[in-house]
This record gives sequence, structure tokens and C-alpha cells, in this order.
Amino acid sequence: MAPDHPILPPVQLHSDAELAREALATPLLSRAARLARWAGPETRVGAGGELVEEQLPAAAEVLGLGADEDGEAYASEAWRLAVDTGLVEAEDGDDDTPGGVTVGENLAVLTGGAPLDVLGIWLDALDVVFADATAPVLDDIEDVIGEDGEIDFELLDWNPEEEAEFLEGVLGNLYLLTVGEGGPGEGPVPLPALAASMIVPDDMGEPTDDVLEQVSEAMMRLDDQFRLLEPIGLVAYQPVDEALMVEEGEEPVARFEETDDLDDEDVSRYGMVRLTPLGLYGVRARMLEAGVDAPAVGELADKGADALLDGLASYPETAARAETVGWLEGRDAVDAARELLGAARGADEGSPLRRLHCQQALSLVGAEAEPAVREVLDDPELGGLARVWLAELGAADVPAPSEAMIFWLAIDTIAAQLDARGELDELRDLIEGLTGRHSGFFEAAWRVEHPATAEVLEAMGRLHPDKTAAKDARKAAFKARSRAGA
Repeated sequence: MAPDHPILPPVQLHSDAELAREALATPLLSRAARLARWAGPETRVGAGGELVEEQLPAAAEVLGLGADEDGEAYASEAWRLAVDTGLVEAEDGDDDTPGGVTVGENLAVLTGGAPLDVLGIWLDALDVVFADATAPVLDDIEDVIGEDGEIDFELLDWNPEEEAEFLEGVLGNLYLLTVGEGGPGEGPVPLPALAASMIVPDDMGEPTDDVLEQVSEAMMRLDDQFRLLEPIGLVAYQPVDEALMVEEGEEPVARFEETDDLDDEDVSRYGMVRLTPLGLYGVRARMLEAGVDAPAVGELADKGADALLDGLASYPETAARAETVGWLEGRDAVDAARELLGAARGADEGSPLRRLHCQQALSLVGAEAEPAVREVLDDPELGGLARVWLAELGAADVPAPSEAMIFWLAIDTIAAQLDARGELDELRDLIEGLTGRHSGFFEAAWRVEHPATAEVLEAMGRLHPDKTAAKDARKAAFKARSRAGA
């Protein structure tokens, strides 16, 4: 059988141009760009490149936030992003002599660069915000300064690597829920479920009070982090309802209980989050940088048919169709069909699934593929596939298959479905249908010259709903293995 599928399904991303437009429209980056264009000879900065306090009201006015009580804080945040992403170059000043600023090279890139260049700056901005989201909250910095004048992380009870790893894990789980089949797709995920995915062990039945308390604490940490990540466009976030907060010590905590008995409205009060299309791009980029295999639909479009059919082995149905449609675009129908059929040949473990994906791809080519399909009618590995495809097309003059071809195709089809890991009920129906149409199926099947014969018959023995047929399948599997070893 085919090797295990990759953990991450492929993601369907918006085009680079669409993503670049979305990046430019994010609140934080657009504010940073406006402040970079506003900055001039009179702009003054402090020791860390931050705007001097006297200029924050003017910066807030530029952003249209002059009347907002948090306007100066937003302006300060946007200015720091402009500095950190190279939209402005700051000459550090000090308490006595503030520094000046000049236009950064990246401002021209952001306003007139190619989409990928714009997205590169957005990814830099995401790094800055991610670092802020995983930084500790310092109510009184003097309490955590060590004798050497540096922050003492032991006094903080904060591990920067653990914090970053936790948030990366949460975003990874959110990504998987978004791209995986059976998940919420583009819909929001309840914050308790996301926090629990990082805290509750997979084999735990009823969470203990201690675990539920850890989930509550994780929710509050994520609530703060997602509030920071939303303005850069990574997520769309509905915060935890403040009415749920209870004071515990000096920190507000949303006391979380299990949500099994809560309706959708009640669950949403605990926070709801989803990755935006730009967020999918950003999380995937971080995964790729970390060495994670995170495929995207469209990556196989310029590859050969062999790479396409092998790659589709890990694709869910919708993504596989989209990938195949993209691969076929611009290719001559007959040439594409010939290339697909050639790539479908083989006796290796992955060949049955390749033939299944080949047949599905040919259905997207349509009737124009018929000449190429007819060329393989006598091929021992492709002849059965060709006959099925022509029959489904409604073509005339389709030669009847030999009995050997019928049983070979049956084994190959079940092997492909086993590798595809589809719905068990559908596979059982297929097995029951094949054995019901052919009397003496197992007596003939164990003789089939196919590398997966024994494994297929063993699977049929496990899955066939009829006990007698299942027993016959297991006997046939034993014969097939004995024959192969003789």
C-alpha cells in the first residue's frame, strides 16, 4: 500500500496580488505606512527609535485617531512597526538630543513593489507582532531587572521559547482545522476548543479540574495574543465576553467549564477565532521556514504528470480537483491524457492510487481524451481503466474485458480506495458490490497477478459485512500469500 499521507493537507491560497492587497489594507500596516509618509525633517525619536512623546498627538491625528483615548498608543504601535519593517530609518536619540528620521527603502517597495515584495514586508511585520504577542506583560519593569541591568527571566517566570512554541502550536492547530476535511473550513473556531487542543491529552476522557483551570488560563493568554494579531490581519477574532471575567488574585480570568451543554451563542461568548486568507498565507510561510511540509494547491501545475499523480495522493477531494484543473490549463487535451496514462503505469505500492487519480483527471479532460484512452485498451494495467472511462463517457465500440482484466481491475480499484482512506461505508459498499456481481469472486481473485492481491483480500476479510464472504476472503488471502511466496 501507499506510504502514510503527510499530516498537513494542501491549502488553497488567494493569488499573490489579492494577498498583497489584503496586506496593504490591514489596520496596523496601513497605519505604519501612513506615518512613514507623514514623517519628515521635524520628526524626532528617542533612544529606541520611538516617537518622542510630544509628537504622538500629531501622529494620532494623521491616523484619524486624535479623538480616540487610545489614539496615541495606536500611533506609537504603528510607528514602531514602521521602524522595524524599514518603512522609516530612525537615528536613535537620547533624553537630551532626540534623533531624526529618513524615509526607509521599504516604503517605496510597499507602495509600488511586486505582490511578493509587499508580502515579504507584511511577513516581517507579522514577525514583529508575533514577538509582541509572546512577550511578557511588565506592570513594573524595575521588579524584574537583575543586578546586571538586564531583565531576569527567572523573576518573570517567563520562557520566551516556550511562549513562542505555544503560540506557534495554536496557530498550527488552527491552520490544520481550517484546511483539513471535516473541520470548520473558513468558519470560526471556539477559543476553548483551541486552547484545549494544546492542553488536554488526547487519551483523557473527562478533563480534571486542574486541566480545566489550565485551559482557562490558556484562553486568557490567547485572548490577549489574538487581540494583538488581529490588526496585522492574521486572524478575525471575537474576544472573550468581559462579563465572563472573574477576578482571581490580580488577573481577570474567564472561568471555563466544559462546553458540551452550551448552545452556539453561549460558546461564542468564550471567544471565536479564524485564520483570514492572509493568515493562512502567513502561518504557512512560518511553517515552511521551520521546515514543515505545508503544500499549497497550484504547486504541481508546472510539474509532469508523474509528480501530479503522486502528489494528489495526499490531497482531499476538493483540493485534488482544483490542483488537477490547474495542471490541465494550457495543455493539449490528447497530450495531457497520454502523459497521465503513462504516469499511471507501474507495479509499485502507490500505482493503484495513481491510476485512480488518472481516471479522475481524465474525466476533467472530457471527450477530447478519447483517442489517447483508446490507445491503451490492450494495456494490461490500463485496459480496464480505459474501458470504464469510455463506458462512462458513453462511447461506442468499447471491447468487452477479459475475465482476467475484470478481476485485476477489481483488485486494483480496492487497493486504490484503501490507499485513499475514504469513507469505510463506501468501501464496504464497493466490496459487497464487487463480490455480489461475480460468483466465485474469491476463488478467482487470489490468482490475480497484482502486487496488492493478498493485502486487498485481507482487507476484504476485515470489511465485508457478510461473515461467510469475509471468511472466504481471508482464505483467499492466505492462498495469495502462499502463492506469492512459492
